Amino acid sequence: MSNGRETRIVDAFLTLTDTLVHDFDSLDMLTMLCERCVELLDVEAAGVILTDGTGGLSVAAASSERTRLLEVFAVAIDAGPCVECINTGQAVISEDLTTPAAREHWPRYAPGALDAGFRSTHALPMRLRDEVIGVLTLLHTDRHTLTESDARLGQALADAATIGLLHERAVHQAWTVQEQLQGALNSRIIIEQAKGVLAAQGNISPDDAFTILRSHARSHGLRLTELARDVTERSVDLTSVVRPAL
Repeated sequence: MSNGRETRIVDAFLTLTDTLVHDFDSLDMLTMLCERCVELLDVEAAGVILTDGTGGLSVAAASSERTRLLEVFAVAIDAGPCVECINTGQAVISEDLTTPAAREHWPRYAPGALDAGFRSTHALPMRLRDEVIGVLTLLHTDRHTLTESDARLGQALADAATIGLLHERAVHQAWTVQEQLQGALNSRIIIEQAKGVLAAQGNISPDDAFTILRSHARSHGLRLTELARDVTERSVDLTSVVRPAL
């Protein structure tokens, strides 16, 4: 392995797993995965199909338009090595789609792939433990067998992309939870301020002020936080809110 290829491989892995950059784009990352596979492996084209978590499949990236169309075709007919790979979580290899066995096994996909100019398909699972999120499909225009080193590198690239996607999802979920927590804290602050305003306005206790605030919000179909903000900003008639306690 040349130093130049080693450097490209290292760069590929770094890009596939660097989800902490502020402008991380998962689809751009998957497109780069397809391009790097064509660059680093002995294949003509590559594509990625992802699951949507509910059983649906969609084409996420491809190294060329005819590759994308073949992947779309596989999703549409719900058949082919790529779909089978997602269903089983195991690599599915067809070194020659012109064989009777391949045509019998994939009666619609095999002719479609040949019409698109591809004779062999290597489908590698994008999986972390038991969770399969998609498939990396490697295509060749001739009868083709991946070398052991290329097969291992292809699977490693698919694994790296999987880790990147799942990590990005985890980071997004963590941000969402943090935003929710911060939102709850901000709402609590606004409500406490509104309680103080109403307590002073009606000469009542903070507990009574909260009860009034909540009752007014419910009886008028308002969100508690929105009413509290209106109270603190004095954009609502305070007397009309406090009056039930007077």
